[in-house]
Amino acid sequence: MSARLTAVLERLAATIESRKGGDPTASYTAKLLNDPALAAKKLGEEAVETVIAAVGQGPDALAAESADLLYHWLALMAASGVSLDAVAEKLEAREGVSGIAEKASRKR
Repeated sequence: MSARLTAVLERLAATIESRKGGDPTASYTAKLLNDPALAAKKLGEEAVETVIAAVGQGPDALAAESADLLYHWLALMAASGVSLDAVAEKLEAREGVSGIAEKASRKR
């Protein structure tokens, strides 16, 4: 990952965290943080829009939809009380493991 993207995501995550307890009528982020189900729904919508952009709308549209997807993913994590360190821990546990083997290990 580029250092630039990492820095932007860190700032965005901090901004999202700062909206906790905010007025949902005045802040879209506060609205998402106040309703994890809404945050999840919006993430799903952005995921579909990202796929559509990837399939036929070109690199600029894909970049724009990817930005929306990352924002909504960060908002959902914050709304659900899932720390980014918890996500990192799950990814670290999968490092060096075949995707096929990792997926098979979840089918218990």
